[in-house]
Amino acid sequence: MRKFKYVAGLAVLAAGFSTAHADTLDVVKERGVVHCGVTTGFAGFSAPDAKGVWQGLDVDLCRAVAAAALGDAEKFKAVPLSSQQRFTALQSGEIDLLARNTTVTQQRDTALGAISAGVNFYDGQGFLVPKSLGVNSAKELDGASVCMQTGTSNENTMADWARANNITYKPVVIEQFNEVVNAFAAGRCDVFTTDASGLASIRISKLSNPDDYQVLPEIISKEPLGPFVRQGDDRWLNVVKWSLQAMIGAEELGITSANVDEKLKSENPNVKRLLGVTEGAGKNLGVDEKWAYNIIKQVGNYGESFERNVGKGSALQIERGLNAQWTDGGLMYGLPVR
Repeated sequence: MRKFKYVAGLAVLAAGFSTAHADTLDVVKERGVVHCGVTTGFAGFSAPDAKGVWQGLDVDLCRAVAAAALGDAEKFKAVPLSSQQRFTALQSGEIDLLARNTTVTQQRDTALGAISAGVNFYDGQGFLVPKSLGVNSAKELDGASVCMQTGTSNENTMADWARANNITYKPVVIEQFNEVVNAFAAGRCDVFTTDASGLASIRISKLSNPDDYQVLPEIISKEPLGPFVRQGDDRWLNVVKWSLQAMIGAEELGITSANVDEKLKSENPNVKRLLGVTEGAGKNLGVDEKWAYNIIKQVGNYGESFERNVGKGSALQIERGLNAQWTDGGLMYGLPVR
């Protein structure tokens, strides 16, 4: 019988949430900067590069919103937040937008004073293990010690899955993400569980010998990740929601950062509406008619952002999978701008 380590987890108290209401679009325009909540460092999604410039799929969404609201994708401030801080920061007004690999759940979308503005990455919770453990399936993890971060949906998902599969485990629950990674790398637990995208990021960017680890094949949950804004802030919700939709729709229409100027001459009515040649969409949002043009020109479409940050153009090498366009068997389906 395989022997596993047992380590006591750390407990934390959940923070309370206050409700804040403001017309954020007006605040952002007056301030001239979008305050965007991101992770404290998650390669491929939101992390500073060697020059200290924030990069990633989620950061590109921050940039897209800045391009739509202010005309300049660089007019945003990245505010690093832990899992425990993120919703409090949104409700207090410290940030305008939470773009921090956050799963959309019923509770988060209804009970925390926050509301989802869409999904920019379809994910699922998985398991990372050292190859030396000698397991090839999550079903072989009975009795394992499992590292995870507190304040995430991973705790409840893991408990539900283990109960349904008659598997016992010892949770090692730690507050800070980097401390969880360090605990796993040091062998304080047998398994690291979080969203599969996070496991890919951790394996490549946080572990000294990535080839010594493997992600198990099982995905045990649905984790639709996406941005949140404050409830009751409808004008700002519209800007954030449609900034994401513009990126998704642009890919479907074949509009890229390289050809967007040429596409201004297109006779396709969908292209003309998206790029502001046919006016109206900008007025509907309370921003310039070139809002989507600015996003695509300065940030790119969704496919461009995906490939350079987490896809084949990145170290993570994540397949498009569910995040492919609906025409390619994925779930990315741009809502019509009309």
